[in-house]
Amino acid sequence: MKDVRSAEILCVGTELLLGDIINTNASYISRRLAALGIPVYRQAVVGDNPERMRQAIAESFSRSDCLILTGGLGPTCDDITKEMVSEYLGLELELNEEALERMKSYFSSTGRTMTKNNEKQAMSPRGARVLQNDWGTAPGFVIERDDKTAILLPGPPIELEPMWRERVEPYLFERSDSVIVSKNIYILGMGESAVEEKLHDMMMELTNPTVAPYAGNGECRVRVSARAKDAETASRMCDDLIAEIRKTEVGEFIYGIDVDSMENALVLSLREKGLTLACAESCTGGLIAKRITDISGSSQVFLGGCVTYACSAKEKLVGVSHETLEKYGAVSEQTAREMARGVRLALGADIGIATTGIAGPGGGTPEQPVGTVYIAVSTAEGEEVKLLTLSPKRSREFIRICAATNAMKLALNT
Repeated sequence: MKDVRSAEILCVGTELLLGDIINTNASYISRRLAALGIPVYRQAVVGDNPERMRQAIAESFSRSDCLILTGGLGPTCDDITKEMVSEYLGLELELNEEALERMKSYFSSTGRTMTKNNEKQAMSPRGARVLQNDWGTAPGFVIERDDKTAILLPGPPIELEPMWRERVEPYLFERSDSVIVSKNIYILGMGESAVEEKLHDMMMELTNPTVAPYAGNGECRVRVSARAKDAETASRMCDDLIAEIRKTEVGEFIYGIDVDSMENALVLSLREKGLTLACAESCTGGLIAKRITDISGSSQVFLGGCVTYACSAKEKLVGVSHETLEKYGAVSEQTAREMARGVRLALGADIGIATTGIAGPGGGTPEQPVGTVYIAVSTAEGEEVKLLTLSPKRSREFIRICAATNAMKLALNT
């Protein structure tokens, strides 16, 4: 059995081309293939059209030795993936009795009646390995022909993902001589272009491990990937390179490794330190609280928050003084400071954070344009306030996301 050296992904379905369904299968399979050390040369989507499918299958096999197809295994006349692959490989279809009986049992267990056209799903390319589907009706298939391999899977992610883990990965693992491990460095305060400039020599010189920066909403992620015979060795290679990156100018802007998000990094840090947090939000409108409570286990560290949008709410809920609001305004260093302190004291938290600013698109002035945001953090030792000057050309959503992320970073560094 020949090793799989490269793969392509072909997702089948006119509904994908029309945008009726978001194609999550390609990204899922690509991530899983990377973990197995199998590079993906190309992803494509093709409609339920025989001629275009023939062309797409032929092109994929001209470049790669393994083609993974999703969708088009259903019972209807436009489900033709299996037929097109069998035609290309010169194989006849035959009824697989075991697959048919499993399908009948599945329908019976769900209290549904199996119609005649469902038998089409039990037709198998001659010589194929049947991948039984315990999560739906259509089985998948592995077809090996000469030096080519086709893997056919149903389209619904609720079926595809467990089938991939339980059926496909054990098969591919036997055919891969290496694994790829990737680790992600999360950065705030330095953009993608600046990160690329600082890491340019590494990116150009290194082939294993590799370094690649990606832009996000006001932050940046650097992916470090290494290929080795086993995951432990590849992981160690990644860690060694991450240690070198920390020594560069990028290092001071790193807020976590494989933490997925600022809110996750903050919750993990608070749990480790045994600290609690509360927030008062104006321009972010509850986004900080929402993002924190998206994280499982946040109830151990997050006491609550106040959306103090109006000046009256800032006074009544978190104790911002009327004099401060009159003298300095709602968007000011002084107001942010009192909001953070007030919510900390009101909820009895170790740390209080606050945001107040102008998210736009209206409301800006020459002195305080759209994108002006004050963020503050308060502890028993005192307060710290920072001014963010975000581009007024950015969307309201972007400004709010950046304000929330930077406020959480201020708490993380406390």
